[in-house]
Amino acid sequence: MNLFKFDVAENYALGFQDAGSMVMEEIINFHNFVMIYLVFIIVSVLWILLQAMNRFNKVNRFISHKYMIHGSLIEIIWTLTPALILVTIAFPSFKLLYLIDEVIDPAITIKIIGHQWYWSYEYSDYYDQNGKTINYDSFMIKEEDLNIGDLINLEVDNRLVVPVDTHVRILVTAADVIHCWAVPSLGVKLDAIPGRLNQTNLLAYREGIFYGHCNEICV
Repeated sequence: MNLFKFDVAENYALGFQDAGSMVMEEIINFHNFVMIYLVFIIVSVLWILLQAMNRFNKVNRFISHKYMIHGSLIEIIWTLTPALILVTIAFPSFKLLYLIDEVIDPAITIKIIGHQWYWSYEYSDYYDQNGKTINYDSFMIKEEDLNIGDLINLEVDNRLVVPVDTHVRILVTAADVIHCWAVPSLGVKLDAIPGRLNQTNLLAYREGIFYGHCNEICV
């Protein structure tokens, strides 16, 4: 495990984990891009509220301004400005959505099945020495069985292993109730629904141990 990388959830963390895939890197960039507009909107609205509170008080209870009676210009400004902001945000978001859904000639297909309370992994394209498909179950290690340095509620007995710089197709479903398979550092979050097969792609561009967990209440 690379100790210089932020690949695991921490208490009271306010930022994203370090990107381990191109998708996660784009998600972080899009978040930072939207935050610029968010700060601008918050400051602008706060300034308008403070100005209104300052002008309309016990001393001066009447507000009169030329734009408040016939303000066609201000109407156009506060209608077009939010529309332009939404359009500016929409195009990068659509690009990111298509990037997440696109599966480019995968070299490996991994089927993931959610159970209460473990995951099953199946490498559909590879076989063991007996000619059977490689599959195994991954259980969380109990707290009393952890070694020094292990992470509580994150360590498992059999980890999912994927190659670096290789397009991997992920197929996710569930055997009992709804689950959610997610690895924040890789930008992957996919619902596991019984009777349905959901698909996404995965491309890790660096080595590391990326921790994930169920991101929803299983129902």
